[in-house]
Amino acid sequence: MALEIERKFLVDKRRLHELNFSNEEMIAQGYLSTSPTVRVRLKDNRGFLTIKSSTQGISRQEFEYEIPPTDAEELLKLCGRLVLKKIRRTIEHGGRVWEVDFFMGRHAGLVLAEVELNSAQEVVDLPDWVTKEVSDNPRYFNSNLVKSDWRPRRKI
Repeated sequence: MALEIERKFLVDKRRLHELNFSNEEMIAQGYLSTSPTVRVRLKDNRGFLTIKSSTQGISRQEFEYEIPPTDAEELLKLCGRLVLKKIRRTIEHGGRVWEVDFFMGRHAGLVLAEVELNSAQEVVDLPDWVTKEVSDNPRYFNSNLVKSDWRPRRKI
């Protein structure tokens, strides 16, 4: 069993052109269940099956297993509309690797940055290209995003 501890942030999209990403991968991830979370993911040509517990703060249990990519493709078909597509780019900041997800399809326009931690109390040097923290906002959990189309909230 592994413990996933991560913080998630909205990104200032106006600053993206300034960033030097070190890696890029295409991800399709589908949800066989969202309570508990049972996710199948195809990253480039590698398949994964992941089971996650409920989130407690910014932590949760995570069990991830590599599966054949052909199995991942078939399982994604079972997910129907419950599939997210995104491009993940990585960048280093403050001695940490940040993952920046550019959502596609019906979630186009959404960009989220995540950083994994070793403990919930760990201090993180935030880059100036992140804005609001959304770690504890269920609207930004992938398992909730997949259930609806993305619509930015308008300021009134």
